[in-house]
Amino acid sequence: MMKNFIANLGPGILYAAAAIGVSHLVQSTRAGADFGYQLAIVIVLANFIKYPFFKIGAIYTNSTQKSLLHGYKKLGPFGVPLFIFMTLATMFVIEGAITVVTAGIFSHLIPYSLNIKVLSVIILLICTLILLIGKYSILDNLIKVIVFILTLTTVLAYVSSFFTPLATSDFTRDFSFSNNSHVYFLIALIGWMPAPMDIPVWHGLWVIEKNKTKSEKVSIKDSLLDFKIGYITTALLALCFMGLGAEVMYTSGQSFSDKAIVFSTELIDLYTKTLGSWARPVIIIAAFTTMFSTAITCLDAFSRILLESFKIYDDTNQLTPKLSLPKLIFFISFGTLILIFFFLKNMKDLVDLATTISFIVAPVFAYMNFKVSKLDEIHQDYRLKSYENILCIIGIVFFVLFTFYYLITKFY
Repeated sequence: MMKNFIANLGPGILYAAAAIGVSHLVQSTRAGADFGYQLAIVIVLANFIKYPFFKIGAIYTNSTQKSLLHGYKKLGPFGVPLFIFMTLATMFVIEGAITVVTAGIFSHLIPYSLNIKVLSVIILLICTLILLIGKYSILDNLIKVIVFILTLTTVLAYVSSFFTPLATSDFTRDFSFSNNSHVYFLIALIGWMPAPMDIPVWHGLWVIEKNKTKSEKVSIKDSLLDFKIGYITTALLALCFMGLGAEVMYTSGQSFSDKAIVFSTELIDLYTKTLGSWARPVIIIAAFTTMFSTAITCLDAFSRILLESFKIYDDTNQLTPKLSLPKLIFFISFGTLILIFFFLKNMKDLVDLATTISFIVAPVFAYMNFKVSKLDEIHQDYRLKSYENILCIIGIVFFVLFTFYYLITKFY
């Protein structure tokens, strides 16, 4: 029974792998390092408010055996084109931010001193080859191991921080809404906490791919359990990462560098200061595999959702015969490298840009997902509960108001 349960895990763990990357290793840890535990309530509320929007993707796909994109198409003629536009507008920045962070950590695994751009080329090349050769099955099996290693080491490091003598100072930094830079970081934190709002579409495609590898379809109940395990894991780990930053860096008055390689060194030091120097190679591997899994998962997802989007939108079937998954993987990898080579200033700015863009488009995704939840296709037994519908409305209002607040403070 346990063997079957583990075998049915997959899409939810892939979701966790996509989420436990920049939002956790970078943004959650920065939140703890800069503000201690002050933003813990923000992380909790972000996960709570986004939950029903993410759940809708799992419900729709398991009820219809179609991706959430088909639900968007039923909303009207602008549903799928709007999704394509938002994906094209965000995917290079998102993949670029993830790749740069991954490359920074990768620098600790090789004996050569290479700049971040060369390292980024290597990361994207490896990701591309794995996706072209391995397909879904290798990705599915690899991610389960990676997420388990990261979860174990992060929880262990955080718990150890309470029993390890660490440097302290009288330094304090209070979060303030009157400080625009604090507000901008808050928005960037929420933007990818626990993940961007288009991930429910990714999750649906992974569910479909998972069912192709099995002799019989995974039940709605098992699939929702898989989703909940992935979602809860990411929420708890976000708090653990923030706790590490708070316990090790905030108490000593330190802040993270905006340079990817330096940042990765500081991140690894968080673990070694609590677990000891013996753990350094384990942590480097765990941190790298986590970010690498995010890079490969997002590259796979962006390629799949673009291909599926154009197939659904292209009723005349004139465009889609010219597209394929390998072509889109190469296209996204190349576009990401163009961004990194010609527009990268530092890791921090690129990460904040990616996460902020995700926050700005969140109201659109939230509204579309909520409308899909009302479609008759969804299995009656698995529709959103009353409190989840109320939570969706609160979430949409929050995203809209906070987006306007950000735009006003940023440009006026």
